[in-house]
Amino acid sequence: MHPTTTTRERRKVVAATTIGTAIEWYDYFLYAATAALVFNQLMFAGLGSATATIVSFLTVGLSFLFRPLGAFLAGHFADRLGRRAVLMVTLVTMGAATTLIGLLPTYASIGVWSPILLIALRIVQGVSAGGEWGSAVLLSVEHAPAAKRGLFGAGPQVGVPAGLLLSSGALALMDTIAPGDAFLQWGWRVPFLFSAVLVVIGVLIRLGVEESPVYAEMAEVASGEVTNPIGTLFRNYTPLVLAGALLFAANGTVGYMTTGGYIQNYATKGLGMARGDILLAVTVSGFTWMLSTAFAGYISDYLGRRTTFILGFAVQAIGALLLFPLVNSAELGKVYAALIFLTVGLGLTYGQTGTTFAEFFPASVRASGASITYAIGSILGGAFAPTIAAALYARTGTTWAITAYLVTASLVGLAVALCLRERKGIPLGHEHEELQRSGHFAWEGRR
Repeated sequence: MHPTTTTRERRKVVAATTIGTAIEWYDYFLYAATAALVFNQLMFAGLGSATATIVSFLTVGLSFLFRPLGAFLAGHFADRLGRRAVLMVTLVTMGAATTLIGLLPTYASIGVWSPILLIALRIVQGVSAGGEWGSAVLLSVEHAPAAKRGLFGAGPQVGVPAGLLLSSGALALMDTIAPGDAFLQWGWRVPFLFSAVLVVIGVLIRLGVEESPVYAEMAEVASGEVTNPIGTLFRNYTPLVLAGALLFAANGTVGYMTTGGYIQNYATKGLGMARGDILLAVTVSGFTWMLSTAFAGYISDYLGRRTTFILGFAVQAIGALLLFPLVNSAELGKVYAALIFLTVGLGLTYGQTGTTFAEFFPASVRASGASITYAIGSILGGAFAPTIAAALYARTGTTWAITAYLVTASLVGLAVALCLRERKGIPLGHEHEELQRSGHFAWEGRR
């Protein structure tokens, strides 16, 4: 570990990456929830109700197709120029796009330009989200002591459910302040405009954080440089990228039932439950997801990343199996139980992911590897999960097809976790590149 990395600096890094990631994902999830509640009515007017809902979900998924672009760009520049600079750019870009969405005229005002501009801004959000995650995770993990790497890496991971909690909470608050038609007229815009304030706070916090010590040391050694980190990544680590992407997809497929807005739309429009009640339930589940995510990072330092994944995907599969039977009761208590139990499983398959990806790849291609693996997993899992769920329900008229889809995704994640070899505590410095390149899968033997 770099000698100038103090305990105080490590804590600053975790706080900065967690808060910054929470702001990024507040913006991102705010769009997803609003797509299901507002955009299908205001921006896609003229389409039938069911078609407008599916198209709204498609715009949620569309941004995922641009995450790899953000991941490729951010991964390349984070490996070549450093993690910290990339994080500043992604935060400002995401905040600007979100604030502009809050100012966007509706279809009734400017016609087809409304959905066109909305989609363009969602694409900008996708590029930014693709670039944020990998650099935030690595900045935190590469500052961490080896024995607490899982806990430190869980910081940026906690920022994601914190973003869900903040976005759902903001919408629930505005539903109270501006109920009924007022919410559609202006209430939904306030959380988007508030993003500008959050971005200023995030930038000020991140300005006080030092560069990753692993990158700082690598930059001083000519042999540690890779001129084409993305090419090197795919030439040497494609199977590992795919395995990591499947792990992430298995979590994202299930998680995007709430973060992608499907449950919010289904419970309010399909079951006739009160919008404010469902938004509050999702907010509470965001809190339990946040706690279980932090716990997963912490416990993975003792049980190992692999064992934590195995436990998590087993719990997640049970939660996926129970989700719709409980939600379909249209009883608020059972909806709370379904979402809370599900988020425990989601946290146990999420909290250790960033640290796992950091331990997957050698220092010279680590930012590219973590960012691109995450982006591919997002496409395979979260991108169109709400759209697929809506299409399955429209075709079959039952939620059992959705349940089968979610449970299958969880079992795929479990299978991949069983194939991995534990790499907890492996040195991350550039001087250990040969060790970092070896033995990722269970059949490759022990170090």
